[in-house]
Amino acid sequence: MSTRQSTQTTPGAESALSPGERAPDFNLARSPGDSLSLGDLRGQPVVLVFYPADWSPVCGGQLALYNEILEEFQRFDARLLGISVDGVWCHKAFAEDKNLEFDLLADFEPKGAVARAYGVYREDDGVTERALFVIDGDGVIRWSTVSPIDVDPGADGILAALEDLDEQEAAQ
Repeated sequence: MSTRQSTQTTPGAESALSPGERAPDFNLARSPGDSLSLGDLRGQPVVLVFYPADWSPVCGGQLALYNEILEEFQRFDARLLGISVDGVWCHKAFAEDKNLEFDLLADFEPKGAVARAYGVYREDDGVTERALFVIDGDGVIRWSTVSPIDVDPGADGILAALEDLDEQEAAQ
């Protein structure tokens, strides 16, 4: 079983969960009055996109790219979820402005609890690292990376990890 993992050079990246570890379950608001649990998605790959904040230039570009290539994620039956410490109303306005077609989850209260569980909360800044996790259908992290907060990591690593996961499942 091969897993690719990007080099983690960002300060604080050493605390991020690694491939082979079980992904902590969570239940976060995805809209006013509605929430989503990671456990609800068992049986399919999940891509968690932790990002610092709605409305920041890097985050806007990163999420717009993922939205633009959403069909690529869907080709692997993968569910894409954006997570930041912003509240649901901020997410709602941001998603509408950017025409995002995937869920943005509010790790709002207690602030950063899920980011902390994944080892990607920036205590000094009160936001999350720019981190990506690919989780298999059994809830195990298969790929993760933490990028510098001001760098868009793109989608190549995610797509390669989903391809690897797909090949591993086909071989079983």
